[in-house]
Amino acid sequence: MAVYSDPDAQSAHASEADLGVPLPGATPAETYLRGDLIIAAAKAAGADAIHPGYGFLSENADFAQAVMDAGLTWIGPPPEAMRAMASKVEARRLVSAIGVPILEGTERYPLIIKASAGGGGRGMRIVRTPQELPAALEQAQAEAQSAFGDGAVFTEPYLESAHHIEVQILADTHGTIWALGERECSLQRRHQKVIEETPSPLVEQTPGLRARLFEAAIAAAKAVSYTGAGTVEFLVQGDGFYFLEMNTRLQVEHPVTEAVFDLDLVAWQLDIANGEALPVNPPSPTGHAIEARLYAEDAAFTPQTGLLHRFEVTGPVRVDSGYRSGDAVSVHYDAMLAKVIAYAPSRATAAAKLAGVLERARLHGVPTNRDLLVQTLRHPTFLAGKADTAFLEANPGVAPSLDLLLLAAALSRPVGWRNVRSQPVTHRFDAGDVTFQLSRTGPQLDHGATLVSSGPTAVVLEVGGVHHRFDVSTYGDLVCVDSVRGSATLQRLPRFIDPSAEAAPGTLCAPMPGMVTEVLVAVGDKVEAGQPLLRLEAMKMQHTVQAPTAGVVNELSVGKGQQVDSGAPLVTVSEES
Repeated sequence: MAVYSDPDAQSAHASEADLGVPLPGATPAETYLRGDLIIAAAKAAGADAIHPGYGFLSENADFAQAVMDAGLTWIGPPPEAMRAMASKVEARRLVSAIGVPILEGTERYPLIIKASAGGGGRGMRIVRTPQELPAALEQAQAEAQSAFGDGAVFTEPYLESAHHIEVQILADTHGTIWALGERECSLQRRHQKVIEETPSPLVEQTPGLRARLFEAAIAAAKAVSYTGAGTVEFLVQGDGFYFLEMNTRLQVEHPVTEAVFDLDLVAWQLDIANGEALPVNPPSPTGHAIEARLYAEDAAFTPQTGLLHRFEVTGPVRVDSGYRSGDAVSVHYDAMLAKVIAYAPSRATAAAKLAGVLERARLHGVPTNRDLLVQTLRHPTFLAGKADTAFLEANPGVAPSLDLLLLAAALSRPVGWRNVRSQPVTHRFDAGDVTFQLSRTGPQLDHGATLVSSGPTAVVLEVGGVHHRFDVSTYGDLVCVDSVRGSATLQRLPRFIDPSAEAAPGTLCAPMPGMVTEVLVAVGDKVEAGQPLLRLEAMKMQHTVQAPTAGVVNELSVGKGQQVDSGAPLVTVSEES
């Protein structure tokens, strides 16, 4: 059986469940963070156990205890073990006492602020100067409270360039603990993982590191009498490593471990909760697996929402997703659309297979990070196994050249009416205007391409003697173009703009849909460049809107608690004369 919120009523997980119990409301605080409602739903449906998944209450020891007190089986570690590791501050003290190295010292910058009650990038901020600390603390605490129901945070030194490596633990109630390999999770943006793999190329290249990581992870699990599936995370720099945290739940990236060890971690969670014993020795790993997370976000990693007109990821890979074509991406939850996992005998083959499947995916309606994933999987630094936690910041991806994508979009459209045939044709898109001229002799276009054929669903252009196919899909004024050169989601604009629809000069618009959580200024206030004006929350992340220049607040278009769409006017700041 499954529980689901109002926005998830037609979702894949709700549709595939044999039984479903709705949780009235939309926000996590109204639904998936309400342990009492979830327990009541389980009892109403006649369930005898609760699996918490890997979000929301999955690491909440009080919820685990409440499940057990209600006479239900908790498919997870003992609440005492969860409680010991739930506070990352206390967890650090605990593992340090048994000899596991930790990062110490908070007197030097940069620092990183972390949520004590959870992870996944929520409640995290990097602080490079003392002046940044108060605002960063406030934002991190608000984000942690929203995501986990607990605003407690802590700080530790921030390593600018390191590897994020975790060890998968599986322990039964009879004293057997397996360390099921390590996972390399260094490719991250906004402190959230983007690409994960096993085995780690760094560990493969560093003699003795794997044994030391396994020893530390098993020691941490034994220290809290852990049972079930869990993950111990480390930062590795040089040949040294440091304990980060223990996630007392299944990880998002667990499928790569399942592929390499040929087992079902969720099935083992159920068996362990049922009292079954693990074999003495774990299975041996073979091959290599890589997972890529498809996110609904723009090139600046800002979460995006909207309707998924087409969502197709097919090929010789595993796809874990709660979305289908026609689903809406909600502002209330995480921006991850799918996990795509490729397995192969070698790392190079797995990376090539995954890049090829992602390149051929059809993802229409919402901007995604697909092109960044493909570029990363083919980047020489990644292929050499040298990509660390700073890689994506230094290599944010190269946006595909829009010239030919825009041209293909324009050429797929009817030419339309013209008073003078010799005049060029112009199509306007949100990414730029496209002007071209066609004649019956088919001269070469200004973009250095020759039109071979065109139609409403496909355009073929010749560039340098090579024919390139562009698949075009149209949904009203939305035009999606796919090719091996990259993809683009374009919004057709009217040829003549209504002046009344134009935003006033100095108007700051919402970079994403979300809810206004704070308004920090009033009309008439003088502001400095970079000063926070208001804060938005979307997909469990906080975003601060800042003044672009010094000036005066002329107009506030929103209030606290108001939901806004992407592009909606928020505040107008005029420069002082």
